[in-house]
Amino acid sequence: MKLLYQDTHFIAVDKPSGFHVHPPEDSQYKIPRDKICLYLVRNMMKQHVFPVHRLDAATSGVLLFALSSEAAGTICKMFAQRSPQKTYWAVARGFTPEQGDIKIPLELDSTGALVEAHTSFTRKATLEIPVAVGKKFPAARYSLVEAKPHSGRYHQIRRHFNRISHPLLGDAYHGDSHHNRFFRNDLGIAGLCLKARSIEFTHPWSGENVYIESPTCEKWEKIHFLFDASVPLDQKFKSPLTT
Repeated sequence: MKLLYQDTHFIAVDKPSGFHVHPPEDSQYKIPRDKICLYLVRNMMKQHVFPVHRLDAATSGVLLFALSSEAAGTICKMFAQRSPQKTYWAVARGFTPEQGDIKIPLELDSTGALVEAHTSFTRKATLEIPVAVGKKFPAARYSLVEAKPHSGRYHQIRRHFNRISHPLLGDAYHGDSHHNRFFRNDLGIAGLCLKARSIEFTHPWSGENVYIESPTCEKWEKIHFLFDASVPLDQKFKSPLTT
């Protein structure tokens, strides 16, 4: 697990997809310790660490841990006040608007009560593939988007894009199974296409601006190659597409 940032108060690591931040609250769900970031980072740092925010297990990218309980309280308060600016990369089904604000209330996972939620996004690129995925349309369309959550609801980005009929690729809970299968089997891109690309905030102790960015990886290099408009479509695939 790559270390992205370190000082005397907290660290940032590059969380891989498929890893849980901490053990599930419900003890009936058994997750191996080698798939839990809290234990892996604790072993890496040779000390206790404290999670101060969370990413879905399927989401990769920047993840912070405090190095003391006092630092954890300060940083958790910072997140509660929504001062950190978080930026995500995502791939959505269809051509999204060039930019937008999604302000659709979402249900709390604990009680089901509706709460306000706000996600803004900008479309960075589009991709159209002449394959009738799901047989509904003659071509498959996708958007590469940059999303910024302004609230912190459970599965917020994933649920918001699903609510505007542009579910994220690889989302097993809120996505489109036909397009998920096409991305996995035909394009060789498995798993949720959602990455916590960067986080920016004012350091609570020094007052300096902190910007932490997750480096690209093989999966996202492949995604960016697919969306590269300068590359002819027939050069993006090593074998004929079928579905």
